[in-house]
Amino acid sequence: MADAARDVDSLLERILPRPHGLHERIHKAMRYAVLAGGKRLRPFLVLRSAALFGVDSAYAMRVAAAVEVLHTYSLVHDDLPCMDDDDLRRGRPTTHVAFDEATAVLAGDALLTIAFEILSNHQTHPSADIRCRLVEKLGKAAGHDGMIGGQIIDIEAESRTFGAEETITLQQMKTGALLEFSCGAGPILADAAPEDRDRLYAYARDLGLLFQITDDLLDVLGSAEKTGKSVGKDQDQGKATLVSILGIDGARNKAVMLAERSANTLAFYGDKARELREFPLFLLDRES
Repeated sequence: MADAARDVDSLLERILPRPHGLHERIHKAMRYAVLAGGKRLRPFLVLRSAALFGVDSAYAMRVAAAVEVLHTYSLVHDDLPCMDDDDLRRGRPTTHVAFDEATAVLAGDALLTIAFEILSNHQTHPSADIRCRLVEKLGKAAGHDGMIGGQIIDIEAESRTFGAEETITLQQMKTGALLEFSCGAGPILADAAPEDRDRLYAYARDLGLLFQITDDLLDVLGSAEKTGKSVGKDQDQGKATLVSILGIDGARNKAVMLAERSANTLAFYGDKARELREFPLFLLDRES
């Protein structure tokens, strides 16, 4: 994971626009948000799912960069006062604090659009059909029936009582959809068989819910020093999480079940999928 993060960061450094012209402020804000570090979990999943099918690493790296800038756009907007109103992200001031709200909105917009600019470029894959499929899948994952749809449900959850089923739907859309794209990028780049895509998507669905449960546990049990962001906000805002519904022990047990099931989903690939199968177990023990 550290190797993947370093390689993706190197590409992001080159691919993001350097400050220039009268509009250089937007470039500075984009780079500030993206190059702030982070675990680069989604790029890691792109790279490992692509390697599973023997995809050229140069193609996979560009898809990994695209998903990371889009993910960062969502964080920049999530942190705004009109959303979660956070002032700490990845261990430093959020983009709207470091710049201003208007710049943060525009920086998020610019990161969203550059993600599709990266995917549609011929350097991402020689096949226009595969590039279009990547654009379509990422658009759906990030859009009204994916990440944005999940975000609006999350806002609704502050004033409504949600049970476990509704909360799982929320989390599968808000968090899981982008993880599904990341895991499914490999089969798309390789033009793999439908059954391969189905296995990776099934793995990703469990992984997405597992990721959100562990994130919610960190919000309850973690510290800002270790997580690099504010904690305790879900409870303060009355948001529905599986931790609040199932309790800490119940949520942990659910997380263990999901980790084991997602790892077993890729048993078909044997040692070739070793890192992907170990990844859910890593999530169980994460502290940030």
